[in-house]
Amino acid sequence: MSRFIPAVSVLGLLSLCLAGSDRLAGAPAQNLESPGARTATYPPLFFREDWKFDSSAPNVNDAREPEHLIVQGDVANPNLEVHVYGDKAGMRTVTQPYNKDITYVMSLLTTSNWAITLRDKDNDVDLSGLSTLRWRTRIGGFHLLRPILKLADGTWLIGDKTAGLSFDWVESEFNLVDVRWRTLDIKEIVEGREAKWVENPNLSRVEEIGFTDLMRGAGHGSGGGSRIDWIQVSGKPVPRVASRTTRSSP
Repeated sequence: MSRFIPAVSVLGLLSLCLAGSDRLAGAPAQNLESPGARTATYPPLFFREDWKFDSSAPNVNDAREPEHLIVQGDVANPNLEVHVYGDKAGMRTVTQPYNKDITYVMSLLTTSNWAITLRDKDNDVDLSGLSTLRWRTRIGGFHLLRPILKLADGTWLIGDKTAGLSFDWVESEFNLVDVRWRTLDIKEIVEGREAKWVENPNLSRVEEIGFTDLMRGAGHGSGGGSRIDWIQVSGKPVPRVASRTTRSSP
């Protein structure tokens, strides 16, 4: 009898465990999640700019590979404004009729630092959360293309994520939440004098989004410079405050 009692106890315990597992198997899935579990929310596409070639602008290169200074007519997205900072004369829009009419902007002919940004005509953008930046680039030499932002309060930031040297065109993407930022002197197109990281910048209202490599170009050819075929940004649009709907480039 003394040997039988422990055996019954063990069998009883197993029965309780099996019964409990059956109840769990039939329970709704959400009841098994941890209290803090959430579904990731991905923001929508805010803009994509592929560039087009404004044939009305004067060609400053040969007929095989036309190019001209960047103008508003080169922007394919009708909702966007383009702004060029620094060396405006050296920044060019290029098209290659012999290469499937690929059109891009490039910095090869700049003689000083430069930057390009795009601005939605009606909205700022919330780049917090899981917002992303994606681009197709071809970078030469030691140049490193970096994202830049102009916040609604006028602050300029430059990020540590880069697109670097590639023999041909490559696509890359990064989450903006992973980017570390420093201030940017937009007049000189150099890092701000603070020489420190901007901790937890508020990206809930961004006015302009763009890029720079903080360097002059090395001229035509495969030397140093940045080429950008397209850029795509995801984020939640935020209607712009009426007092900031007009602006002028430096």
